[in-house]
Amino acid sequence: MLCGTRAAAAGRLLLLRSGFGSGFRRHGSGMAARVWLEPGYKCLSDEPVRVRVGGLSPLQPVTMRAGLSDEKGETFGSAAFYRADERGELDLNRSPSLGGHYTGTEPMGLFWSLTPVKPFSRLVKRDVAGSPLRVHIEVFDGHDGDPQERPLASCVNERWFMKEGVTRIPVREGRVRGVLFVPPGDGPFPGIIDMYGSVGGVVEHRASLLASRGFLTLALGYFGYDDLPKDFLNLDLEYFEEAVNLLRHHSKVKGPGVGAIGISKGGDLVLSMATFIPHVIAAVSIGGCNANTLGNLHYKNITLSGVGITLDRAKFCESNLIDISEVTNNPKDEENKDCIIPLEKAEGHFLFVVGEDDKNWNTPLFAQQAVERLKENGKNNYEILTYPESGHLLEPAYFPFCYASFHRLVGLPVIWGGQMKPHSIAQIDLWPRIQQFLRKHLEKQSKL
Repeated sequence: MLCGTRAAAAGRLLLLRSGFGSGFRRHGSGMAARVWLEPGYKCLSDEPVRVRVGGLSPLQPVTMRAGLSDEKGETFGSAAFYRADERGELDLNRSPSLGGHYTGTEPMGLFWSLTPVKPFSRLVKRDVAGSPLRVHIEVFDGHDGDPQERPLASCVNERWFMKEGVTRIPVREGRVRGVLFVPPGDGPFPGIIDMYGSVGGVVEHRASLLASRGFLTLALGYFGYDDLPKDFLNLDLEYFEEAVNLLRHHSKVKGPGVGAIGISKGGDLVLSMATFIPHVIAAVSIGGCNANTLGNLHYKNITLSGVGITLDRAKFCESNLIDISEVTNNPKDEENKDCIIPLEKAEGHFLFVVGEDDKNWNTPLFAQQAVERLKENGKNNYEILTYPESGHLLEPAYFPFCYASFHRLVGLPVIWGGQMKPHSIAQIDLWPRIQQFLRKHLEKQSKL
């Protein structure tokens, strides 16, 4: 079965070259164009900047381009068409894009629309402590914006992942493997365990940002890292309980409870943690399932089997992409009853985050079933955030949109879903809401 073509593919023609210009030059008006950022050229990656251009001709058409190279050398770029005002100035907080990767007034559009030059590459920041993402911003004359020309003006935005004073500490204690991020100051701070999904290893960029916002955060590995299992076909929830105890006994953590945040497979793991581990009192599940997925989960004398899959329901799309949104079976089917997480047993609180266009699995259905189960058992310890036209990979604010990338388990590129602009706006809305939820349940807790 073929999926429809994506307009985003056409936008790839606008991508920035791998080399970036610098400085400024004079143009037809004799004035020197200049581009600058407010409040400055350095910031955290979840912070907005105001992009302004001056020294243009009145009503001059220009092309704004942004680009970066990641730690693997992969290049990402974006472009948008603008027109200067009567004074020859441009302010992306007020000026609408007339075309390109996005349209309308989008102050951070150049950043969230950064698109891989190599199809299906996913931007992941690995060295969160030693280097920022350096986003090169350039201004070109006209709406063709030929990147072979020298830009009228350019600057660089350094987008860091660790606030000054945050400490990064590799963890190898008992069975626990991961990286701890400690905010500056004496604390105590809310404690958070942060996990990603089938990508494996330890993903640090969200945890480091949470620490920069005042959460003492453990980016936890659970497979494919150090001496941990190579897969997650049989996971032991007592490993996660050990990590919880390690975190909550840290001298700077405000206890006795901690929170957990996970995306994809990590999303159902944090639901199981909040259900079975008493000291997990706030769980954020982003694009998660209400059942245990992709393998068995053991805890003491309990085993949750993994909900089944039906590979025949995969949709093979153009550009060798796969839509696997219908592959995971319905948790409510009779054969899957032993996979469902008994959420009603949890004393803590849940935040379910749903991208309505999730193409990894049927997140809207799973969240609906989770809420129904809680209601049927007289529980109201949940919140749900639903975002139309948003996909599976909901990241911190302003992180570039990823429509499709290589899936470790599938072995091919898969569609994650979502439309670039609404998905990116959802990330901007979601990121502070996650922090508010965690603070609400962790900062005012009393001793058990």
